[in-house]
This record gives sequence, structure tokens and C-alpha cells, in this order.
Amino acid sequence: MGSIANDKFNTYYQEKIWELIPSIYRHEDGLDTNPNPHVLRALVEVIAAQAAILRRSQDRLWEDQFIELCNEWAVPYIGDLVGTRLLSALNKRGRRIDVAKTIYYRRRKGTPRILEELIHDISNWDGKMVEGFTKLVRARHGLDPEPVLFAGRYTGTLPGGVADLRRPFASELADRPFEEFFHTPDMRKPRGLDGRYGITRLNFYLYRLLSYRVTAVTPFRVNATRYTFDPSGRDIPLFARRNRPSTDQWDNWHSALEWELPVPIRCHLLSHAAYEIKEEHIQQLKTDGLLPAQADQLKPFIKHRFVTEAALATAAGFIGPAFFIILLRYAIVDDCGKNKLIPSSVSVSDAPFAIIQKEKIVAANLLAWTANAPSKDLAIDAEHGRFMFLNPAAAPENVRVNYCYGFSGPFGAGVYDRKEVEDSEPTVEVLPAGGTVDLSSFNPTETVQVIDNSTYRLLPSALNVVNLILQSANQQRPYLVLSNDIIFNAPGNDATLVLDGLWFGSPGDKQFSIILRGDYECVIIRNCTFDPGGSINALGEQIHPVSLIIEGVVENMCITRSILGLVEVSGNGMIEEKMIIEDSLVQSTSPLLPAITNPTGETNLFRTTVFGGLTVHRLYATDTIITGLATVTDTQTGCFRFSAAPKRGGLNDSRLPRPYESFLFETDNNFWFTSKHFGHPGYAQLSDAAPVEVYRGGENGAEMGYATV
Repeated sequence: MGSIANDKFNTYYQEKIWELIPSIYRHEDGLDTNPNPHVLRALVEVIAAQAAILRRSQDRLWEDQFIELCNEWAVPYIGDLVGTRLLSALNKRGRRIDVAKTIYYRRRKGTPRILEELIHDISNWDGKMVEGFTKLVRARHGLDPEPVLFAGRYTGTLPGGVADLRRPFASELADRPFEEFFHTPDMRKPRGLDGRYGITRLNFYLYRLLSYRVTAVTPFRVNATRYTFDPSGRDIPLFARRNRPSTDQWDNWHSALEWELPVPIRCHLLSHAAYEIKEEHIQQLKTDGLLPAQADQLKPFIKHRFVTEAALATAAGFIGPAFFIILLRYAIVDDCGKNKLIPSSVSVSDAPFAIIQKEKIVAANLLAWTANAPSKDLAIDAEHGRFMFLNPAAAPENVRVNYCYGFSGPFGAGVYDRKEVEDSEPTVEVLPAGGTVDLSSFNPTETVQVIDNSTYRLLPSALNVVNLILQSANQQRPYLVLSNDIIFNAPGNDATLVLDGLWFGSPGDKQFSIILRGDYECVIIRNCTFDPGGSINALGEQIHPVSLIIEGVVENMCITRSILGLVEVSGNGMIEEKMIIEDSLVQSTSPLLPAITNPTGETNLFRTTVFGGLTVHRLYATDTIITGLATVTDTQTGCFRFSAAPKRGGLNDSRLPRPYESFLFETDNNFWFTSKHFGHPGYAQLSDAAPVEVYRGGENGAEMGYATV
């Protein structure tokens, strides 16, 4: 559309017009004795070019009616017809896409598909729309279909009928879009949970968390058969991997199913499996060695749907355990939770990455590390992020896991896209598969890159720094375990240190820190997690916070998109100019210790949440939430704008620069957040109970603190 086709219209019209001119004039135009030779030919070429343009325009009259095919000049006209606000003319591709998307919306407006798509297009969240009339109690009609087993939610409740309370697991889905309970009409004005059920009501369920998939992770080992998916040993809920149909596949679209959304995986959803025997399955069993006489006995069950594995075992148990396991692999249907979630959302493998098949896996509650499934090799507790090998002989020595975790946005160490590392050229790559790493073995000017998601134990070391970069590869999240303090020492002047994409942890009986000594021109910490601790691992051990201690002189420090424990300038340490913390979170797990201590220099907080207090010399804060006591020495300089902190005034209250459009509160702020415990999917995310001054108090009218999405 942007280039002219090789249609040779210019040449065609040149020759056609030239032939219409009397030959005498053509002859005279070509003579060298002519004072202006070839002028007539040049004029014909100009006329022919315009004729070619007109011909092309006529040929494209039909294409110019469609946004996908039209020329660039027609895009604004089509956009005006559908009433869209055009993007800049400098962004031609974006302008065409915007008009095309508007036409797409106009043609399908009011349909459930568009209403669900708008959730993601507007907010970047996933969601599901449920029409209120479908959840109303009513008399059953004879033409109503029989209830079917779908997504593990079958309770025996007829459409519009009263719930069967003998199936208590259905209560897990109450007040959710996938519930099977039906309700009497609610005539109240829609507000929160009130007034949701009525003939004209549309209920939108939003999922504010994102699902991130990590691969080849070293799990936390409790003993030879028991593990947690999280490498730090925390109990975390596993999430389903987002798997929605593409918007351009109209025939394949359907309303969102539970396993297609970024939601925590319920035990009943992971265990939900249905089976259907087909003719090709019987033939494959014969190929695998099953006696033809036994295989033919399965033919009466062809196309019969077995809603549980036990039902299939009752019908086909005569083929023996070895072939029954094979039948489970063949006969599992596509639209069931177990088949959709394993291995797409969660899987366990041995060192060569041979994934344990779904027919050998059972869902279980492993809080007490007990499971009863003699015919299975592996039990997975998706609600707590644990797994256990039921057959010790089948437990591999080196285990790797793939799973999805939920989080509110791309900050801290994570598997999201980090374009900064794509441009770097590492000089040293830490080999995969985990192990121990001695940082002192690296040169002070190297770019060291960890290329996988394994767990590495850092040996006690003091590393000299000149121009050092320690980073993980793009979309990787290695876990680095401290066995002692890690000291970065800059013996010369104007050293530069960059830490990018790393997760530092300090489990065990002692607390360790990362210490900066020497003279630094710049220290950059981005996309990192210095584990803030405050949790117990599966062994019952305390997970200690990893602190950042500045004992040297740093001219400028920049912390961006990171999660940190204590940040402290101590002893003879100094920030000469600025400490900038943006799009980050800093947490103190001790009420006696401020989260940030910087007695010199200037502290700048932008879109940052501080769990705890701070003690700084000079403060510039924008879109920041401070939950603890804030003490600023120089209140005549600096600003505190569009931010929140405890009320200033008394001797024991916050001491801040003059606030501008800020919220100074006196009440408890614990309920403002979904969770303050690192590892929880809603960590640092503002809850629905947060006051409107915080939820809409940012400079752009959005939330204060880190903007989660």
C-alpha cells in the first residue's frame, strides 16, 4: 500500500499519448537542430504520469473502501466515518490499526466477546463478563440441557435450581464468575457486591494480577522426596498460564474458562480430569503390546465420557496397571483442568528435563506432607506450591520445575522483558544448572551474566569493582543465596557497579547483607530483589532480609523497578549527591529500623512504596507511600508532593518538607494493601479498602506508590 506497483502504466500512457500526436511534431521534437529538443516528449511524460495516477486511483476505488487495503490518504476519511480520534500522522501504522480496531468494535458492540475484550484492551487486565439473568433462580424448562461436567465445577445443580449442598467444594467458586449457585433477583442499586443479579445486569470480574512463567527452576528441597516450587522455600500459590484465543480468531472465540485466566490453581481444578475412549486409542494400545482380545473389550465404551479416573478404572481396569496408565494418557479429553494445566502451567522434571507425565500426577493437599495415591509417582499441591514424590525410587536426584507465579507488575527480579540487557555483551556467562559461585574470581571490569533460573550459592567473597556489571539474562530470574556478607569494594576512584535482574536471598540461621565500600561514581540497581524476608520456609526456618549497606562514598545511586530490604548509609558512608529510588519498594520487617537511612545527600523517591519509616537528610518525594515514621533533617529544602505519610506535627510524628496535594494520615494503613508479605501474589498491591486519597491521589489521578499495572 505504501509503494507503487510495477504496473508500467507510466510507459503505457507515454506511448499511447505519443502516438496520438502527429508524426511531424514528433519528428521535429527529436531533431538536434531544434533549439529546445525533446520538450514535447517531456511534456507527454508529465501528462502520462498524471494519467497513470488517475488510472491507479480508479483501479483502487474498491480497495480504498477497506481499512486493510486502502491507501494512506483514505485512512483519515474512514476514521472520520466511524468517529475515532486519529493518532498522529507520523505514526501511519498505528493510525491504521487504531481505525481498524474502532471498526472492529463498532461492528460487534454490545456482544459478550467485545465486552470481555474491552477489559483487557482498556486496563491490560484479564476479566470475564457474566450476564446477570443467567444466575437467577427459575423453574426448570423441559428444553433446558442437562448439566454437564465442565472445568471441575459440577455440583449436580440444575440450571436455575437450588444448590446441592452435599457437594461442598462448589463453595470455592461462590461470588466468582464460574460459580454454579443461582440467586434470587437483587433489586438494589449496583454497588460492590450488592445488586449484581438481575435481568439487565452485566457483571464484570477483573483479575488484576499477572501470571509469569518460569522454567527450569531449582526447587527448594525439604528432603529427598519433598520440595517447594519457590526456590526460597516459601509456600506460594501456583497460577494458571494465560491462554486466551487470539482476537482475530472469531470462530474459535469463547468466554474465558478458569484455566485460561491468570488465577490461582485450585486443587479441584488441577485434579479435574475426564476421559473418552476412541477407536484410535484401542488401536494404539494394540501397537503398544496389549492383547487384541483385551483391547477389543474396550469397544463398548467408545465415545462414552468418564467423568473421573475412578470411573474409567472401573470400566477398563481389566487391562492391567501398565496399560491403564497408557490409556489415561491417550483418553484424557482436551477440555479438562488437568490436561490444560499440566505441563503448560506446572510441571516437574529430572535433570535431563524429562517431564513427569500427567497420568502419573495427582493433586493433593501437602500441608502435612501426606498423600494417598499408590498408583501415582508425584503429588502436587498447587494451592501452597508444594510437591512430593510418592515413590521414593522415582524421585530424581536433580529436580527442575516449570510453573507460573502471580504478581502485580514487572518490578523486582522476574521473567518479564528487560530490554536493557539485550544491548549488553557479557564477557562471562555463569553456566546453568546451579552450584556455587565465587564472585571474587571475576575481573573488576567484566560483565557477568547468569543465563538461567537455577539457584546459586554465593561463596563469602570481597569483590573489587572498577566497571562491573552483574546481571541475569533477559526473562530469567536466578536465585542467589548468600552464605555470608557480600562486599563490593572500589579501591580506586569513580567505580561503577550495576546489578540487574538478580534475586538475593538469605535463608538459614543468620542474616547477611550486601555491602558497598570504596569510592563509586555510580551504583545502579534495577529489576532486582533483595529479599525483604519476614517469612518462614518449608523447613520452618526464618527467611532473613537482605540489606543494602553503604559504607563507602557513592556519588549517585539509582534504584529502579526493584524490591529491597533495608537501605542504609552507615558509618563513614556517604551519598554525595543523590539517591534515586523509582518504581520500587523498600521494606523493613522490624518496626525499630527505618527502611531507608541516608543521613547525607539527597533522597529522591518517585512512584515508590516504603513499608516502614525513613530517616534522611533531604527528601524529594512524588507519588510515594511511606507507612512508617518519616524524619527529614532539612525540611526547608525538598518537597513532598502527591504522596502519603503518617501525620506530621508532634515530637513522635513525621517531620517532612511542606506537603503539596499529599495525604497525611493518622489511621492504621495495614488494610491498604492486599499483602505486606513478600511472596504473596498481591504483595504491595493496593486493596479495594485503600482510601480514595491514596487510590486516586497520584499526580496523574492514579494510585500512589508503585503503579502495579
